[in-house]
Amino acid sequence: MMKAILALEDGTCFEGTSFGAQGERTGEIVFNTSMTGYQEILTDPSYHGQIVAMTYPLIGNYGINKEDFESFKPQVDGFVVKECSKIVSNWRADISLPDFLEKHGIIGLEGIDTRALTKHIRSAGAMKAIISTVDLDRESLVKKAKASPGLVGRDLVKEVTLKEKYIFNNNGKYHVVVIDCGAKNNIMRELASNDCKVTVVPANTSFEEIKNMKLDGVLLSNGPGDPAAVTNVIQTTRDLLKERIPIFGICLGHQILGLALGGKTFKLKFGHRGANQPVMDLRTRKVDITSQNHGFCVDIDSLPKDQVEITHINLNDKTAEGMRHKKSPVFSVQYHPEASPGPNDAKYLFKEFIKLMAKRKK
Repeated sequence: MMKAILALEDGTCFEGTSFGAQGERTGEIVFNTSMTGYQEILTDPSYHGQIVAMTYPLIGNYGINKEDFESFKPQVDGFVVKECSKIVSNWRADISLPDFLEKHGIIGLEGIDTRALTKHIRSAGAMKAIISTVDLDRESLVKKAKASPGLVGRDLVKEVTLKEKYIFNNNGKYHVVVIDCGAKNNIMRELASNDCKVTVVPANTSFEEIKNMKLDGVLLSNGPGDPAAVTNVIQTTRDLLKERIPIFGICLGHQILGLALGGKTFKLKFGHRGANQPVMDLRTRKVDITSQNHGFCVDIDSLPKDQVEITHINLNDKTAEGMRHKKSPVFSVQYHPEASPGPNDAKYLFKEFIKLMAKRKK
């Protein structure tokens, strides 16, 4: 165990001890309020470019297993906890959390007051940060944090998307093309379990190629960074909208759809990250507890009201959590109906997508 420092761009510093890899990484510092599911969080491509702090104090007690990956490797740029368990106690575990992070070159930091860190982010907002085991000079680290690129204006999708398309599931009544902006594996699993053939394509796949794939629907996946910077997927979505193809957007996919429909996005103060966000369906007044991970949001007032209806809102801050097109078979949500981790309240949305494709097939 070595000394390590987390330094924020506003000059705030936290000193603790490292676990996992050694070195130095920058990223946006954010917090996640989930009590479990750290493996799914670590491997979620939406966290690319971020240093994630867990609010739950003890992390790592059940280790890492081969089944619960949401991508092929950890995607975070750093991992901060109050205490990392050195004892792994679960029959499914294949490797400990520290060994897993070390294997993949991810720096972990423990022994800091994560409650104080979370309260600071909540008050000051998410900001650029650096985590280091090699440079322990606080002034130097703050300068590096300030000089790091941050998330605004960066297309991080191109850093996590596939290199080439692949078939996730080759059998099913409905053929869904998933545009991979950083898709979690459980999205494809849910589609497959709902009788879908699933083809996953890179984010830079052209509209013409997608259109010629004999598809029944398109899913715009989750992913990291600023949605406004992912201009190629926004244009592809605009072209798909003209074809009246059923579209389901999740998280970043929801934001991209909002931009393609003529809306705007903005950066939230500290984002929504955790497995306990209350969301109301305005059509039924039903409240779901949802899994979320996003730092940007669609501006409700920027959407064309003659075309788009807001269907869901976040009950904590009243931001947009879902929308649908009034005339086309298109809808999206800001949260994660596929869960992993988190509650399964919103899985019904996959069946709504199936209904849209079934109606088009008739």
